Amino acid sequence: MQILYDGGMIRQIRGKVLSVGATSAVIEVAGFGIEVHMSTPQALVVGKEAVLATHLAVKQDGMNLYGFLTEEDRDFFELVLSVSGVGPKTALSVLRRAPREALEGAIGKRDLAYLTKVVGLGKKSAEKMLVELSEKVGPHAHDAADGEVFDTLVALGYTEREARKALQNIPESAVGKDVRLKAALSNH
Repeated sequence: MQILYDGGMIRQIRGKVLSVGATSAVIEVAGFGIEVHMSTPQALVVGKEAVLATHLAVKQDGMNLYGFLTEEDRDFFELVLSVSGVGPKTALSVLRRAPREALEGAIGKRDLAYLTKVVGLGKKSAEKMLVELSEKVGPHAHDAADGEVFDTLVALGYTEREARKALQNIPESAVGKDVRLKAALSNH
């Protein structure tokens, strides 16, 4: 039951999970129920203790706390926030749609198709993200076949949303277009 402060920012919270919603969780910290917006709140278990790396966003209309299972995810979220015109909701949405490692790989390789098709960013936003972040992320792997798998799923009648969800559920061990397509189809 603690809150760590770093220069006035809440960087980590630890406490009992009171509830889990679609886009956030409520964590009990020092008797307070703190709402934490997350890309994967379903990873938490009600009644269990959770430790989250956090980012506090302060705006004119209030404060929002964003939580992440790892410091690396939080750091990537903050990197995406550094792109001009990208706010916390968009940055969290990006992490909700693809694993951080795949996003870093796509940005590092300047894979516009991955960001527009798989992640669902508009072309202008994706280009801006590539220009502003490609030098800041190291080389990470992502499966370049995912753009083709996405197109195939849509051609088979999946909505873009269903295709993105199917791609998210493919295990990292599945490599190559055919293997990844088969995995996406078997998960649906």
